Amino acid sequence: MTSKNTILTKIEALFNDHGADWYMGEPVTMAEHMLQSAFFAMQAGADDELIIAALLHDIGHYTSEYAEDCLQKDIDNEHEDSAADFLAGHFPQRVLDAIRLHVASKRYLCAVKPEYYRVLSEASKESLAVQGGPMNTDEVAQFEAEPYHQDAVKVRYWDDAGKQDSLTVPDLNHYIPMMQKLLIQPAA
Repeated sequence: MTSKNTILTKIEALFNDHGADWYMGEPVTMAEHMLQSAFFAMQAGADDELIIAALLHDIGHYTSEYAEDCLQKDIDNEHEDSAADFLAGHFPQRVLDAIRLHVASKRYLCAVKPEYYRVLSEASKESLAVQGGPMNTDEVAQFEAEPYHQDAVKVRYWDDAGKQDSLTVPDLNHYIPMMQKLLIQPAA
C-alpha cells in the first residue's frame, strides 16, 4: 500500500467511523456538514484544492488529542491545526492553509464585517467565544499577511452554508478521484 492510499484509507475510515456523529448543535451530522461544504465549494466554481479543503476542513475534530465534546466544555480543540497536521505531507500547502485558517477566518470576518456575526448559527457563535472571539487589529493584520487567507475565507463561507437539514449532495466517493489527483507524491 502506498502512502497515497494510506492517507485516503485513513480519511475514509474517519468518515465511516465518525461521520454519523452529531455536528455540535447543528441539524446535520459531521459527514453531512463536510460533504455539504464541499458541495457549496463546487457550486461556487472553486478549483479542486478549495473543494477538498472544504471537504476536509473539520476532519481535525477526530484527529485531535482533545475529547470530542471539549468545545461544549469551553475548551478549544484546535481542530483546524489537527486537520492541517494530519494532512501535511499529503496535500498542497494551499489546501492545508485554507483548512488551518478556517477558524481564524470566522474570527476575522467577525472583526472586519460585524454583520457577519449575525448570520452565524448559535453553535458557531458559542464556538467563536471559545476560539478567541473577533480578532483585534493586530490579529487582523497578521491574518491578512497569510498568503492563503482569502482562500480560507471562502472555505469559511462554505463551512457556514454546510449546515442544512435534508440537503442531498454527492458522497465521499465522489471526491476520491479529486483527492487522488491532489495528493503529493512521496519522496523516493
